[in-house]
Amino acid sequence: MNFNPKANEIKENIESKLSRNFGASPADATREQVYKAVALTLKDILTEKRKDFKNEVNEKGAKRIYYMCMEFLLGRSLRTNLCNLGLADEYKKALSEMGFELDDLYECEPDAGLGNGGLGRLAACFMDSLSSLDYPATGFSICYEYGLFKQMIVDGMQIELPDVWLPGGDVWLVPRTDRTFHVKFGGHVKEQWTDGRCEILYEDCEEIEAVPYDMMISGADSKAVSQLRLWKARDIHNFNMGLFTQGQYTKALEESTNAEIISKVLYPSDNHTEGKLLRLSQQYFLVSASCQSIIRDHMAVYGRLDNLPEKVAIHINDTHPALCIPELMRILIDQYFFDWDKAWDIVKRTVSYINHTVMPEALETWNEDLFRLKLPRIYMIIKEINERFCAEAWKQFPGNWNRISGMSIIAYSQIRMANLSVIGSHHINGVSKLHSDILVDSVFKDFHRMYPERFTNVTNGIAHRRWLCYSNPGLASFIENLIGDGYRHNPIELENLKKFADDKSVLSELSEIKHQNKVNFSNLLMKKTGKCIDPDSVFDVQIKRLHEYKRQLLNALNIINIYCDLKENPNLDIKPQTFIFGAKAAPGYAMAKEIIKLLCFIGRDIENDPILRKKLQVVFLEDYNVSMAEALIPAAEISEQISLAGKEASGTGCMKLMINGALTIGTLDGANVEMLAAAGDDNMFIFGLNKNEVEDLWLRGYRSAEYYANNPRLQRIIDRLNIGFAGQSFAHIGSYLLSGHGIADPYMCFADFESYRMTHERAIDIYGDKEAWNRMSLMNIASAGYFAADRAINDYAEKIWNLRRLDK
Repeated sequence: MNFNPKANEIKENIESKLSRNFGASPADATREQVYKAVALTLKDILTEKRKDFKNEVNEKGAKRIYYMCMEFLLGRSLRTNLCNLGLADEYKKALSEMGFELDDLYECEPDAGLGNGGLGRLAACFMDSLSSLDYPATGFSICYEYGLFKQMIVDGMQIELPDVWLPGGDVWLVPRTDRTFHVKFGGHVKEQWTDGRCEILYEDCEEIEAVPYDMMISGADSKAVSQLRLWKARDIHNFNMGLFTQGQYTKALEESTNAEIISKVLYPSDNHTEGKLLRLSQQYFLVSASCQSIIRDHMAVYGRLDNLPEKVAIHINDTHPALCIPELMRILIDQYFFDWDKAWDIVKRTVSYINHTVMPEALETWNEDLFRLKLPRIYMIIKEINERFCAEAWKQFPGNWNRISGMSIIAYSQIRMANLSVIGSHHINGVSKLHSDILVDSVFKDFHRMYPERFTNVTNGIAHRRWLCYSNPGLASFIENLIGDGYRHNPIELENLKKFADDKSVLSELSEIKHQNKVNFSNLLMKKTGKCIDPDSVFDVQIKRLHEYKRQLLNALNIINIYCDLKENPNLDIKPQTFIFGAKAAPGYAMAKEIIKLLCFIGRDIENDPILRKKLQVVFLEDYNVSMAEALIPAAEISEQISLAGKEASGTGCMKLMINGALTIGTLDGANVEMLAAAGDDNMFIFGLNKNEVEDLWLRGYRSAEYYANNPRLQRIIDRLNIGFAGQSFAHIGSYLLSGHGIADPYMCFADFESYRMTHERAIDIYGDKEAWNRMSLMNIASAGYFAADRAINDYAEKIWNLRRLDK
């Protein structure tokens, strides 16, 4: 197959797909049909490239990485694949000759919303870099029928609607019904000894078929094509015709429907037993099907499993896939009859674990009785792992039952996934230097004392080609005119921009590019929502999952402060500012939803004031997703990274904004610390308490009321919350900050408010000096190369996976 077709061949291929799949010609085809035809031609190229690459991997006996994650926030694939393959211009020419615009086809594709935020987007960025760097890689997740949810804002309240992505997204999927596997749930497990071997028998279990759907992940100018294998659940017995012929139609459909629920929705609500059981089922379904697939492919090439750690690396992205550890043990012991010690040695040398959070509620635990009921064999294996570990820990910490209890996988009728992940992995890494330090100093302190060699750090990175080269072509072209295009494959070369820091013409052009991006985003927002924003105002952006620790509320308090200043003095001479938020709140997270409502009502109140809205705007982007981010991030000027110090593991949105020239207002948290070291103190706006100061303040006794009593601005803000916005009082948020239902202001918004306010004012003052601002912007772009996923993947390959690029 020709991997570099010209326009005439592309036209023939598209016409063939239209005729064969839709019975249409270019003259009568719809735009959606042409989009799908284009996608099918690209899928053919990617599938063929994948076959060639896989054959070479097998011939060379190369080690492979398997990346397991419950979510992959991919966004759209068409533009990325065309750009990675270097075919965008030829396809644009071919489609133009057929009477279609490529940009219009991009809009036909739904976002593949198989993720929630940083976790899923990081996984997608890593798959892009694995392909681009020619590493043999496969990702595993679930083929959710519905993504997280579509967010609708009704009278300020978030409403969750089904996120239907498959009708347009399934064109990229390759069904592999020849590679199905069975996954067992529930029932009873019995041990039966035969010829000196222990056979495991399952009785009355529920058996579900896992059907793989493969998506090809292209790399930039590479020979590698990675594979994302998504599992769909299917009832193994299919349709019950007997019940149907008896007239029991609902009952006939019930069995297959129950099985298919597993791959229905990403992250079902787990505030009830049924939701918890479904989440547990999803996690085991993912790891069981994936581990069986890994073992099958390995055996097909090597015919033996004792060399698994030399040929296979399995990386679990957070604790959701932690059950791959006991599942691998089950396969090795029950199906291939390895003894325990040999099997455990293989598993430990194969699996590694990336931790993404220090938040206690995110360190997953399962009720022991529920777990034993749903996964009886896996429970038996975890119990054995735990007993052996506790015996080992006793030797390390003799007589210290409290410490060993804290490290145990099973304790107080709970099964702890984070502890299982640490015990069963050869490496554990955090995702920023600060985060990794917190892991070894507090979260996993005792494990670090026991296994110091297992802990390391790999700071997150972003797919810089997607987020700079493809999303911001004006800036990318500008950079290439200055330093060449080497940064596309070696992002550290962005440092060469620093020599232009005092070039006025360069800084002026950089400013013009940013302004044009702001105009483009303003026009897009008007087209999609009818909202009008001023492209001459400062674009201040906070885009991340809505959570109290990320402190969108602190941002809101500062906006209310500016609002009050303008209400008291409408003629106040300030630079017009537009605050833009994009975030989804978990369906059961009441406070997060209240913060969304507050932001929406502040924005509504301002819009109703013809004087105020000339100087201040607040926009909440409904159903914020990857495609919206690709338009907004190039236009952003201020990047809000304001989490309470010690709470954010890393963040990747901060890196996307940095590489596009936005200036960070942030705390010394997560990746901000390393971004500051890279860009320099003069090029970021740091405020607030650091991690140690936060801890000291908690120990002394944090009382938000003291900050309130000593700050007239906070008093005025609380008064305004009580009065409300656009006729809606938010007195309950004021009470949350002052008295709370346990701890008032648990994320210290009041403690950091004054520092944040003054830092924000300083940023706006500097914005008035365009040359100084543009110089800072250029220095941020020049310092962002380290935060590319290419660097992160090379770190993983060298420090953790022991993986080699195929061309090495």
